[in-house]
Amino acid sequence: MRATARTLRRLFVWSVPAFVCFIALDLSFGLPHPFALVVPLLLIGLYVAALVTGHLARPRTTPATVEVVPPVEGTWTGLNGPADRVPSHGTHTLGQTYAIDVLIDSGRPTIDGWWPATRPATDFPSFGAPILSVGEATVVRASDGQRDHRSRNSYPGLLYLFGEGIVRSIGGPGRILGNHVILDLGDGVHAAYAHLKRGSVVVREGDRVTAGQRIGACGNSGNSSEPHLHFQLMDHPEPELAHGVPFRWTGVGVPANGESFTIEPGASCPPS
Repeated sequence: MRATARTLRRLFVWSVPAFVCFIALDLSFGLPHPFALVVPLLLIGLYVAALVTGHLARPRTTPATVEVVPPVEGTWTGLNGPADRVPSHGTHTLGQTYAIDVLIDSGRPTIDGWWPATRPATDFPSFGAPILSVGEATVVRASDGQRDHRSRNSYPGLLYLFGEGIVRSIGGPGRILGNHVILDLGDGVHAAYAHLKRGSVVVREGDRVTAGQRIGACGNSGNSSEPHLHFQLMDHPEPELAHGVPFRWTGVGVPANGESFTIEPGASCPPS
């Protein structure tokens, strides 16, 4: 069922630009009447089928909470996490049910007004901060090379981000996650880190890592409004096939929206 849901989601995503092209052709040349009915109905059918299969593919019970060490050190702030709502990002897709965003507070509001519309990633204190393994694990995916774009956290930027997200979704999960790492923690649990800084990923597929080991740096790649870490646990190494798994960080728990937390250096490393 998960694979079927993934296939239907992909068909729906690819049908959207096809539908736009169809409208343009119809407005320009006037297509035969049956096409004007069949194509929109097909699009609606794909959307409904994707929703239904996605719902059926979700777990019927909440998975057990998994405790891991924090993926960052220093003082950070939680955003869009499962302490406030589930699904935390408004969707169960890509294993995001219990995902959380964390960043280092820049002293500016979350939505940075009307102007400047964008800022360079280097303007944000989160950019370049070390990102750490949350446990002993095997690296199953390490993707690097996507650029760190300017921020989209102003009102005009958020509008652009909405349209950009639709385009990125056509390119698949990797274009949404940006530079990312996925770890196999064992017992069917996987940790995903998204929006990492280009060129910062220091692990490769098949590597073994320990708790607290640096795996990359915080960036602003993929579908990101400003430099931050998107972190989640899931039950499959492929986000498109994954269900979210609830987590808690040792010594922190699950930060609420806007809640600051501090991790002392070395706290994420196991005692020697």
